[in-house]
Amino acid sequence: MDEIKVGLAGFGPAGSFFHAPLIAATPGLRLAAVVTRDPAKADRVSALGAAVVGCAEELWERSDLIVIASPNRTHVPLATAALTAGLPVVVDKPLAGTAAEAAGLIRLAREKELPLTVFQNRRWDGDFLTIRRLGAELGEIRRFESRFERWRPVPKGGWRERGGPDEIGGLLYDLGSHLVDQALELLGPVTAVYAETDVRRAEVEAEDDVFLSLTHLNGARSQLWMSAVAGQLGPRFRVVGAERTYVKWGLDRQEDRLRAGDSPGLPEFGEEPEETWGTLGVEGDTRKVRTEPGAYADFYRGVVAMVREKAAPPVDPAGVVAALAVLEAAKVAASEQRVVSVPQPGA
Repeated sequence: MDEIKVGLAGFGPAGSFFHAPLIAATPGLRLAAVVTRDPAKADRVSALGAAVVGCAEELWERSDLIVIASPNRTHVPLATAALTAGLPVVVDKPLAGTAAEAAGLIRLAREKELPLTVFQNRRWDGDFLTIRRLGAELGEIRRFESRFERWRPVPKGGWRERGGPDEIGGLLYDLGSHLVDQALELLGPVTAVYAETDVRRAEVEAEDDVFLSLTHLNGARSQLWMSAVAGQLGPRFRVVGAERTYVKWGLDRQEDRLRAGDSPGLPEFGEEPEETWGTLGVEGDTRKVRTEPGAYADFYRGVVAMVREKAAPPVDPAGVVAALAVLEAAKVAASEQRVVSVPQPGA
């Protein structure tokens, strides 16, 4: 078949550092057009061999597949317009600001008989893939501790930090979309949420320091930290199983490599050096375990199969609805300083 022509809405960090390189490295995909009105970004788009267009409607006309990597508040209206135009859609996380809006997009996609998926790339982090691989060696997972912390005492500015609630900014929907998604993928549905959200830096309006505690239906607990003001970082993961515990420091390196301009098509792209591998075991008896290669490129390989072969989407948007329900519960829990129950489907 001919290459799938991809239209990219948005060429900020998500579009330029993540989606464009991954699309370029995926057999069967070609970046055909990008929406941007920024002259500097337009020059970079042209250098990639893609057309620069000024509005979404022009994008629909040039594309077989739409990727939405624009500001969060635009995800739902752009995805709605693309599906209505008869095009398959990939949406960067978060899919929507509410579970109800996300469910509405899923219904529209089904009505149009079009594929819809969400770029939850952290499912393909090497350390998270390692946790899934360890399985029986860990035993029943009882506590899942996950951190995504940074030291950014000086705000970077922009809508993610300064925007109001309508912008769907802040760390809860940014990093929290990843951490909650991983917790649900590993441990299943959540029944209750406790949350603390704070704004620690001057000139910032959206939360930049967040803690979530999730109770899962199976009795396991997840404790999730996300922060822009952590001067010394905690472990990325501590997974406490009935048999052994896994501890891992440091973030998956794929993002850093993408930002540095490395191609995700390189054979060693997702590899991690031995000195940063995690440890598995119990007190007095631990060993290093090899980190699985990170595999962000697998997402877009799944997108090709989704479009060409009508395969299942690489990320089922129904699971993302469940994660958004948890994030909504977390907002209530933090504002009312209480534990909030999460309704279960069909309950």
